[in-house]
Amino acid sequence: MNHPIRRRHYLAVSLALASALAAAPAPAQNTAARLPHIGDGNSMSVAQERKLGETIMRQIIPDPDYLDDPVLVEYLQAIWLPLRESAKQLGNLTPELDESYGWSLFLVRERSVNAFALPGGYMGVHLGLIAIVSSRDELAAVLGHELSHITQRHIARMQDSQGRQTPFMVASILLGVLAASKSPDAGNAMIMGGTASVAQGQLNFSRDMEREADRLGYGVMTNAGFEPQGVVSMFQKLAQASRLNDSGGFPYLRSHPLTTERIGDMQSRMGVNSPDSKQSSLTMAHAMMSARARAMMSKRSEEIQGLVLAYENDKEPDRSAAARAGLLYAAVMAYTEQRQPGKAIEAMNKLLTLAATDPEALVAARWLAADTARRLGKYNECLGFLKDLPPTRSQLLLQSSCRVSSRQNALSQQALDQLQLWLADYPTDALAWEVSAQAYNQLGQHLRSLRAEAEAKAVRLDEAAAIDRLRAAQSLVRELTQKGQLDLGDQQESSIIDARLRTLEARRRELLQPHR
Repeated sequence: MNHPIRRRHYLAVSLALASALAAAPAPAQNTAARLPHIGDGNSMSVAQERKLGETIMRQIIPDPDYLDDPVLVEYLQAIWLPLRESAKQLGNLTPELDESYGWSLFLVRERSVNAFALPGGYMGVHLGLIAIVSSRDELAAVLGHELSHITQRHIARMQDSQGRQTPFMVASILLGVLAASKSPDAGNAMIMGGTASVAQGQLNFSRDMEREADRLGYGVMTNAGFEPQGVVSMFQKLAQASRLNDSGGFPYLRSHPLTTERIGDMQSRMGVNSPDSKQSSLTMAHAMMSARARAMMSKRSEEIQGLVLAYENDKEPDRSAAARAGLLYAAVMAYTEQRQPGKAIEAMNKLLTLAATDPEALVAARWLAADTARRLGKYNECLGFLKDLPPTRSQLLLQSSCRVSSRQNALSQQALDQLQLWLADYPTDALAWEVSAQAYNQLGQHLRSLRAEAEAKAVRLDEAAAIDRLRAAQSLVRELTQKGQLDLGDQQESSIIDARLRTLEARRRELLQPHR
């Protein structure tokens, strides 16, 4: 669903960013983060590229459609990480880029079929893409292509190729692609907003980049162990949408235009008619993840009811077990959203039975059963379903959430113990900080709760909100001190809060500095 108010805000931010890239340096103002200055005709450094991507992320993260769903992110990471390792093995991803880039994979709650790479290693994937692909291999085809845009530093190469004209074109294309997610017409207008000659030159270079990303992405994908047929079937889906003139549901076609030449080149490279070419089949686990994406992007009551009706009206006797699992998974989420616990539990039991012979699918089904129990207030059942599951991020976060939601201090302390170990290794996990804040609050440790809230905000690049939480923590320290209630642990926490506040304030001042 397009939201007019949010769309206008999004496009306004996009235009502001485009102007910031194109304009001359300006005095500092009390605004959001500044874009890095890109020199006149000079190559964009890796640090500048990272900073440009980070700045765009500051505009994306506050959007309500920005999403960190542990289950889907985990599923994508299982594809994304082997692709990155493959790129390193092939020499496409240099040690410098691997160390310097942000490497953040995130979701966008949009029905449109899209994925996009931002400078500095940031990758966005729309739920609509996950919902439409039929296999991991198709997802790997898209992610491998986008990864190649990143590893080949196509944004920096645009700067080298077009010189002074590039900053506006970079901003127009990058932000136009993102804006197209909210408003295809407005996004296209931004992409084509430059002069005719510059736009044509950029289009030609973009085609060169697409061919390079096709070639390298294919090598990265197959070297990582994914089936080349995934590229074939993904191209077929996109080509069909292109023939139908793309009504707006495939913004990927606008940022990655399919040409007859590209399609023919990839079909030749892949040997479509080769007897060794394996057909990618729908697995039960993938069907569940696609169903999860469909359910999460269905927010209107009629859309949720549509998921219910798809399950209840299913009369197809020859439907595969994987396809049935997808219908059941979506139905469980829809029934839970509709607050029909009886029907949700009935569908959940059917899903658990169906997935019993598929280990990967059973893990996904048990996680859903646990989350359903949590949403129904059955916290002991939630913990029971999670028992002995692989120790993944999604399992840890849901288990911790169930423990905290039970409002039992002993369980909240267990959650904190696990989360602290996790955050020691993964300090940029915003969701883990948020659950920690809830656990601290449940245990009456309000000072630590405020710092955990601040850390979550800082991870999400919202330094202003993080500073606000830390200052609130300092006020609490003063209050506890006046009452003589500041113990040794609180004193140590107070020192950490002061140090973090100084760090974030310095970062905030740096972001507000004029370009030099």
